[in-house]
Amino acid sequence: MSYAGPEFDPPPARRPHRRLFAVVGGALAVGALAGWLVVEGVGGTGGGGTAAPSAGTPASASPSAAHPSGSPPASDDHDPGRDTTAGAGAASGPLKGKVVVIDPGHNPGNVRHTAAINRQVDIGTGRKECDTTGTTTDDGYAEAQFTLDVAHRLRTLLRAQGATVKLTQDADRPFGPCIDERARIGNEADADAVVSIHADGSGAGNRGFHVILPGEVRAGAADTRAIVGPSRDLGERIAGNFVRVTGSAPSNYVGDGTGLVTREDLGGLNLSTVPKVFIECGNMRDSKDAALLTSGAWRQKAARGISAGIVSFLRG
Repeated sequence: MSYAGPEFDPPPARRPHRRLFAVVGGALAVGALAGWLVVEGVGGTGGGGTAAPSAGTPASASPSAAHPSGSPPASDDHDPGRDTTAGAGAASGPLKGKVVVIDPGHNPGNVRHTAAINRQVDIGTGRKECDTTGTTTDDGYAEAQFTLDVAHRLRTLLRAQGATVKLTQDADRPFGPCIDERARIGNEADADAVVSIHADGSGAGNRGFHVILPGEVRAGAADTRAIVGPSRDLGERIAGNFVRVTGSAPSNYVGDGTGLVTREDLGGLNLSTVPKVFIECGNMRDSKDAALLTSGAWRQKAARGISAGIVSFLRG
């Protein structure tokens, strides 16, 4: 997610920390950390640097540039693609009866509808932009394309576990949905878990992933008190499994090395009444992270890591 516009104002920058990744969660955290250490020991690709934080200014999401239609090179594993049965679940499996909503950040069409997405919507604590265009890599691979690709892969994995999976958008509408509608889709589905997928647009040298958790908010239409605890559990499990499966390190520029950030300024979280988190899978404006984000093989790992965290959360 690009931190462009009021909806995505960044949290205060912190000095990057060298201490190792730690999440609350007992055996999960230990296992996740061990997985990261193994990867680091053999020269894995996920390590974060120690450059000073930089806010960066993301580009608008134009899916042209070096890769036509905002797509990565054809040699990468392909996006599983859109599916007209997006609300369907597998007939059986350990997650039968569970509903998961996947929220692919932004929309490839947002860039053509800037006036519509710039309108203000109520998020309880104030008013924010309906949506933003998202960011891109330096070569023009759009965040909106990345989020859909990972969402499709994640949907396939969760259905194989028996879950009913819904997407908030599948490039099947001109723009959006707005952030308040994205929250409403999860609420109306009575989802057991909602995950919003993004990639960051921070400065070069800022590397790694982070999971955004809802803070305790009670204002206007927003009341997150009931979901703060379960959302943290969901976020910790996703973070731990993301490390284990992808080998990526937690963010070196937010989260104090934990890979977890709590925010109270995001409408998609403030207005949710069901457990929900955001995941920023990496920084599109850093060349090393961009090399991962544009790799189909790595995106499959990202989907597997997120899926494993969701499955762990839903199975208890």
